[in-house]
Amino acid sequence: MQKRKLGNSSLEVSALGLGCMGLSHGYGAATDTAQAISLIRAAVDQGVTFFDTAEVYGPYLNEEVVGEALAPVRDQVVIATKFGFTFGEDNKQQILNSRPEHIRVAVEGSLRRLKTDFIDLLYQHRVDPDVPIEEVAGVVKALIQEGKVKHFGLSEAGAQTIRRAHAVQPVTALQSEYSLWWREPELEILPTLAELGIGFVPFSPLGKGFLTGTVSADASFGSDDFRSIVPRFSKEALHANQGLVVLIREIAAQKEATPAQIALAWLLAKAPWIVPIPGTTKLHRLEENIGSVSLSLSEAELQAIESTLSQIHIQGDRYPESLKARVGR
Repeated sequence: MQKRKLGNSSLEVSALGLGCMGLSHGYGAATDTAQAISLIRAAVDQGVTFFDTAEVYGPYLNEEVVGEALAPVRDQVVIATKFGFTFGEDNKQQILNSRPEHIRVAVEGSLRRLKTDFIDLLYQHRVDPDVPIEEVAGVVKALIQEGKVKHFGLSEAGAQTIRRAHAVQPVTALQSEYSLWWREPELEILPTLAELGIGFVPFSPLGKGFLTGTVSADASFGSDDFRSIVPRFSKEALHANQGLVVLIREIAAQKEATPAQIALAWLLAKAPWIVPIPGTTKLHRLEENIGSVSLSLSEAELQAIESTLSQIHIQGDRYPESLKARVGR
């Protein structure tokens, strides 16, 4: 497995990480714990060293699974987790909370569940408009000085917030959605990260499954699947966006690869400080995703993709109205 550094930091990780959320949260029933642990350990065996979780996934369950899976190899891996919410009495409400005292409580809980003395990369999960980002960065800076955290990250933050946070405590990585069907980060975020020397960790690099070509135009999703409320996964949008899947399939056939591998290879080719974190619950998909690291796209192939993409208009928002306000702050 190739390695990459996140920006100008000292944090080196496998070129492809594993997003662990879907093992416990967001896409239907949680995977059996033993099966989830087996998958995470299989990823380690195949060279993956970068594992992404958060207290909100479950809540709490995913951190427990990741902690148990990685405890035997803790010194060989990089664990990223996130703070930024409280959950209400039923643990179902997600209430933004990045107050300094809460960050410390959240970190202690994460350390316990992850069975570790330190968190390699600690993200603010979503920007809290009620807490100045300078205060958030200051708390994480103190946690770094105390040895409980190694690196500071932000998730779905806007360019100005990134700059303000970075001035207090250097930001090692930004995690936000980025893929062949969500390219907004190219406008302002990627240039900002390049300027400041911050790494980029794209989540949903396979478009929540759409870019793999396995989601049919007539697919439907259960109420416990996040995609059931995402406009981009409505029947109309799924039909309208099939042209993108056709394009990726054509390129995959030419390269003797799979659509998922093309989508990931495209991201990996964008910059050496980009580290996608596709998630999966299946071993054969994990192996397929890892195969993208050794797949190179030539400049001519990248330009051809760019030319064709410019003629495809993607339909449907990536978030429902209720969640749009939480991103890009």
